Amino acid sequence: MSAANIALVQSLYGAFGRGDIATIIAALSPNVDWRVNGRPEDYPLFGPRKGPNAVQDFFRRVAEMHDFSEFSPREFHAVDDKVIVIGKYAGTVKKSRRVFATDWVHVFALRDGKVAGFQEFTDTAQFAGADRG
Repeated sequence: MSAANIALVQSLYGAFGRGDIATIIAALSPNVDWRVNGRPEDYPLFGPRKGPNAVQDFFRRVAEMHDFSEFSPREFHAVDDKVIVIGKYAGTVKKSRRVFATDWVHVFALRDGKVAGFQEFTDTAQFAGADRG
């Protein structure tokens, strides 16, 4: 199961790289719990979302708000029904034209071949500062 879970998560990063958000949305459970740690008042993409429609809106807003120069998932680790991914991204916040660059950790919870949960840990100050300009 661990290898299958890692393969699923890797395929989702591949879909993101191609701009194929529909593939990501199709891989979500109906009650997916999607969380980007941080306070929404500090940066609009922070906070929890529930369900595929909210996650689709999240990805729409990511595309509207960011120009990525790097998005690199580097390590994949599976434990039970979780896949932990360590990576790095860099880019520009479009409205301020300020750059961000930080490492991140993503934790996917998988159930019955679908993503039931997602949580992102990153340097929230990078985004809040870049957003303020």
